[in-house]
Amino acid sequence: MTSKIKVDNINKVSDDSNIIKKCGTTVTVGAASDGVRTGADNLQAADGGNLISQSGTTITLGASGDTITLASGASQTGFGRTGTVDWQTGSLKTSTFTAADGEGYFINSGSAITANLPVGSAGAIVAFSDYARNFATYNLTISPNGSEKIGGVAEDAKLTVNGQAATFVYVDATKGWVNIQNAEDTETGIPPVYIAATGGSVATSGDYKIHTFTGPGTLCVSAGAGPIGIADYLVLAGGGGGTWDRGEGGGAGGYRESSGVPSGGYTASPLGACVAAIPLTVGAYPIVVGGGGIAGTNPSTYYGGRGSNSSFSTITSTGGGGGGGTLNNGPGGSGGGAHGGGAAFGTGNTPPVTPPQGNNGGSAGPNTNAAGGGGAATVGSNATPGGGSGGDGATTSITGSPVQRAGGGGGSRGWCGSGCGSSGNGGGGGGGGAGGPGGSGTNGTANTGGGGGGAGNNPIPTGINGGTGGSGVVIVRYRFQ
Repeated sequence: MTSKIKVDNINKVSDDSNIIKKCGTTVTVGAASDGVRTGADNLQAADGGNLISQSGTTITLGASGDTITLASGASQTGFGRTGTVDWQTGSLKTSTFTAADGEGYFINSGSAITANLPVGSAGAIVAFSDYARNFATYNLTISPNGSEKIGGVAEDAKLTVNGQAATFVYVDATKGWVNIQNAEDTETGIPPVYIAATGGSVATSGDYKIHTFTGPGTLCVSAGAGPIGIADYLVLAGGGGGTWDRGEGGGAGGYRESSGVPSGGYTASPLGACVAAIPLTVGAYPIVVGGGGIAGTNPSTYYGGRGSNSSFSTITSTGGGGGGGTLNNGPGGSGGGAHGGGAAFGTGNTPPVTPPQGNNGGSAGPNTNAAGGGGAATVGSNATPGGGSGGDGATTSITGSPVQRAGGGGGSRGWCGSGCGSSGNGGGGGGGGAGGPGGSGTNGTANTGGGGGGAGNNPIPTGINGGTGGSGVVIVRYRFQ
């Protein structure tokens, strides 16, 4: 037979106070000042307030009006999240920091800063808000941990709209952190998609694609927008042709280039300094590549012709002026040199753009010597004492290595025979001048926009011609990964 002890209470020996006392369905552990008591359906504090109460299968922590606090250093599992964060109102963020799961941050920055996300785990949540209302000026970059993703892309996100806020929840390895705070069904604060495009001759240099068009075509963009959806460019028009009689050099084609800063990895020419790249969106961008100007020939065509324009998106470069100064198609991207008969030089940067797309041709000299055409970097040389050299071209590494383009054509010696100096050389990328009295001009190099060289004329043989202008080129460079 099992032994039993049946009592309603147990008292202390020292003062006869209750250690355990039963009254009805309530069991009290300790005296009123000692601690905790239990009832049939609850656990109560010494003052009778419920710590834990049960009603059916529902267990409630605390009573109405109570605050439940997790002890410092303790952790919880199984309760999940409500999809909210604790906003850190007492600590505005003014410099780069690392976010913590479950926290929201107000950004009060006077410069662009970065918020580093914590290691992603399913259900983790962080949030950011523009306290200073200046994200458009001072972007907030949100950087995932290691190779983790934001919106399915292993790339930083940027908040760039004044007053913008975003809340990110880590979902899984496929999408990573997903922004759940949208505006008018447009997700904000996700990494922009890199450009993807076809067209022209395509080369790869590190993280960049380079599309080179040596003739007309179309750049077809199938993806890319936002801060990464921008492209650097070189748009070079066709050079002007050289003249045959006392022949002057043709001007180089108009040279327009962006700074090279967005796509990185190369040095642009000085002409690209401070010039913004072009934002691209999905669609087709027609490419026009200008041809070189015709040569002045004996006897059918006297003066060299102007080169043709090249264009891409909003950028148009003007064809180089033909040899002959103001007499025939002299103005252009760069101007043609002055004719040995004394005409004025052709003006460059016509029509005007900023920064200038080219330079003036040189002035005519004595004894019918002719001047050089203008180049992208410098003016054409004056015809003293012999034919003037073409102006220098500009050098850029947009294709991955330095190449000089858009030099002016050289001027000829004219009629004076010996003792009048040599013919002018073409500028970098341009055609050279005539080899001597009676010599033909050299053609401008294809796809460099160089001006054609001028031809001498003493005596007047048939078939002594100026040089044709070199055709232009369009090059587009962007980051693709």
